[in-house]
Amino acid sequence: MATAHTNTTPGRPNNELRLPMLRAEGKVSAGHRLLDGFLAACGLLALAPVLLLIAISIVVEAGFPILFTQDRVGRLGKRFRVKKFRTMRPSKGASAITVGGDSRITRVGHILRKFKLDELPQLWNVVRGEMSLVGPRPEVPEFVDLSQDAWRTVLQARPGITDPASIAYRDEEKLLATAANPIGYYRECVLPAKLALNVEYLNKRTMASDFKVILQTIRCAMLPASLDVNPITVLPKDSK
Repeated sequence: MATAHTNTTPGRPNNELRLPMLRAEGKVSAGHRLLDGFLAACGLLALAPVLLLIAISIVVEAGFPILFTQDRVGRLGKRFRVKKFRTMRPSKGASAITVGGDSRITRVGHILRKFKLDELPQLWNVVRGEMSLVGPRPEVPEFVDLSQDAWRTVLQARPGITDPASIAYRDEEKLLATAANPIGYYRECVLPAKLALNVEYLNKRTMASDFKVILQTIRCAMLPASLDVNPITVLPKDSK
């Protein structure tokens, strides 16, 4: 099993990783980022009744807290706290990944995860400038290996709520449930494939392509059976 490297630079806060030779966000302009923040703020206002209903449903079934927060690695290696609606019961020593059929997932959580509604609080991360609407999904630090060129490329971009890899691997939890070693399989097979998809997308990214990904994500969440994209675009061999 590979080891994740999250080296820090002496004299810098521990929540920043060492990323020499990384340039700025490349093709994503300041106007693009401002548009992201504006659309995210509008989304939070428009969806306020839905967000409130979800919050009440979580409390009624599983109590507080409503939100789940977790350290993720963002642009240029800076860590931030990603926000999601809580879909699982608290558990000590829980795995960094979730597989299909996990007994910790609540009834409300199953619905939220099926339609990707648990990701809606990340609109606030977008407003704060920590995330974008479209961009590589942020990973937990233990899976980030800065010795790999793919990671160094992906971390030049602001992480997003959705990306092409998320659409391709929308059934990731079911896939991991079939692996003998889910964490090893994710680290050695699934994650490299997702990184490759993200690098390919970033190399040709435009505002129009971002808009297409957003529409495809909405369609995938609301009508997953109608999406004419293979759920697993890249499927390496299983990990022992």
